[in-house]
Amino acid sequence: MMILSANTQWVLLSTMMLGMAAGVVGCFAYWKRQSLMSDALSHAALPGVIAGFAVLGTKSLPFMLGGAAVSALLGALFIHWIRTSSRVKEDAAMGIVLSVFFGLGIMLLTLVNRMPGGQQSGLDSFIFGQSASMVRQDVYTMIGVTLLVFIAALVGWKEWKLFLFDPQFAGGLGLSGRLMNTVYMVLLVLVIVIGIQAAGVILMAALLIIPGVSARYWTHSYAAMLGLAALFGGGSGIVGTLISTLGDGWPTGPFIVLSATSLFVVSLAFGSRRGLLVTFLQQRAQKMELTRQTPARESVERGA
Repeated sequence: MMILSANTQWVLLSTMMLGMAAGVVGCFAYWKRQSLMSDALSHAALPGVIAGFAVLGTKSLPFMLGGAAVSALLGALFIHWIRTSSRVKEDAAMGIVLSVFFGLGIMLLTLVNRMPGGQQSGLDSFIFGQSASMVRQDVYTMIGVTLLVFIAALVGWKEWKLFLFDPQFAGGLGLSGRLMNTVYMVLLVLVIVIGIQAAGVILMAALLIIPGVSARYWTHSYAAMLGLAALFGGGSGIVGTLISTLGDGWPTGPFIVLSATSLFVVSLAFGSRRGLLVTFLQQRAQKMELTRQTPARESVERGA
């Protein structure tokens, strides 16, 4: 029987909470057809992390995560500005912001690493994540953000359904699209900010995208998809963390993403709604039915 250390238990709980929150918010992004938004904002958070360290000259996690939040929100504002003030499409705007902000973050990281003590800052861990460095306070923060995401999803249950599936009708009923967009963006940035320490700015996007997409292969129901995405995200966090404990120095973030990817492959193949196997069986049944009905139809036509 595997005995987990106290620190590993905290990491396990934190990655489970992170996966659940990412699954729910990732569903919102999926329904808004903005899955790339999570990728863009995850990368856009990197310059804020580096700038937070550079301003203080020391590693203060709350200050650095605050910088990540500001940087990610700036990225969202730039995407909105590019989309509304030019003919550039939204996905192209996201790609531009992703590339520019991530390139800026790498440049700042190079400069900071040349500063006294910069090499020992551990800022490189924010690119791919370092779950082992999380402490009890980080777990409390993740639990708080996860509860906030769940409360926002439950309190605004009807509003989210209107906003995500029929925004024009929602506007006609008096629902503020600007308010809903703001809440959505704040939740997305919060999950990204608390997750970059565990999964990193590169892999955090995968944790936001994969659980929701996987859940879509099992159901068409709004409620069921939210529940499955949270389950898949939390399960991936647990499995990935447990696998990382089997080796010395194995990174947690990549194993979490690989666990989520495994769930996606299973969903893609065996999903009860749009899985490849179900689709194949349905098409085969339709062909067999068509083949069975063809001789009968031809005999009727000859008789006529």
